[in-house]
Amino acid sequence: MAGKRGQPDDLRKQRRREQRRLLFAVVGFLVVVGTLVISLVYGIPAAGLGLVCLLAGAAVLLLLWLILQLMERLSK
Repeated sequence: MAGKRGQPDDLRKQRRREQRRLLFAVVGFLVVVGTLVISLVYGIPAAGLGLVCLLAGAAVLLLLWLILQLMERLSK
């Protein structure tokens, strides 16, 4: 595949890069859009507490992703 035009050379590297981008997109969407929706529905003071809770949820997602990445590297 390395010799063909338009084909990536390292598919695993490309997959890891795409997974990382998707993870950050999901976490960003969760925090930003979630906070905006909370502020629109319940007001600005509730958005502060909502932001703290959403950041904690995002941290859990990141921690799970890091654990899975560690498991993948150890299995090689």
